[in-house]
Amino acid sequence: MAKFLLKRILALIPVILGVIFIVFTIMSLKPGTPANMILGPLASQEAIDQLNQELGYDGHFLERFARYSFNVVVRGDFGNSYLTGEPVFGRIFARLPITMLLAVLVVITAVMVGVPLGILSAVKRYSTLDLMSTVTAMLLAAIPEFWLGIMLILLFALRLSWLPTFGVDSLRSFILPTLAMSLPAAAAILRLTRATMLETIRQDYIRTARAKGAPERAAIWNHALRNALIPVVTMVGAFFGALFGGTILTETVFTMPGLGLLTLEAIRMNDTPQVMASVIFLSMIFCVMMIIVDIVLAFIDPRAKARQIG
Repeated sequence: MAKFLLKRILALIPVILGVIFIVFTIMSLKPGTPANMILGPLASQEAIDQLNQELGYDGHFLERFARYSFNVVVRGDFGNSYLTGEPVFGRIFARLPITMLLAVLVVITAVMVGVPLGILSAVKRYSTLDLMSTVTAMLLAAIPEFWLGIMLILLFALRLSWLPTFGVDSLRSFILPTLAMSLPAAAAILRLTRATMLETIRQDYIRTARAKGAPERAAIWNHALRNALIPVVTMVGAFFGALFGGTILTETVFTMPGLGLLTLEAIRMNDTPQVMASVIFLSMIFCVMMIIVDIVLAFIDPRAKARQIG
């Protein structure tokens, strides 16, 4: 296991370097410079050139990329925000708790709804419950999160006045964003759980357990569920890692000052150091989550552990 973890950690290096190059290239292709965005259209060219030089934005693309990569890889210095002058990771860590709490709430809600309903739909196949769950899952999977969020605001905030429409004053502020993001995710988890459970309960070892007199509940929960959850765990882990960067639309709709909104604001203002640090941080979170998923799978499935050790 230690050898496997070391290989995965070393594999992060080319991934992060690739992310740095791609994002830095995209930000360099944007029209204008940071000085243009900060000083505005009425600023003189001399003031613009001077500010770009102070920000380290002067020189050719390869020169700026080499300078930035050296500072990140060798010095561990991601720079300061062009807009505030603060260290970029300081701003990230200030916004991280909001996005972290939202992601945890979304994953917990999606799993608590999707997994049990997926199991029941598979066990009671072709029943009324299965039909209703499948239709509802297909409907929710087709609804965009931002549209669902707007509809929830119109109903529960504006019409009923039950919940706030923006901000993060209390846990009540997380209810609508959590529903907007977790319901489509729960639909996807439900469909995957149902499909894997249907495939698992048809296996020979399940029929053997039933033939030996094992109760139906034991055959489902003790034998089938463990193998059926393997692809579900992989999906949930990838979804949780992607949530940190996938909350941009939801945080924009509900005006939540999280990582997604911070990244969007930095992109709009051409704040290259902030965008770079945010994307690199989100990429590292996703990679770490995939490593954690592999570790969890090793405990669930002994075959996965044998492959990792080998």
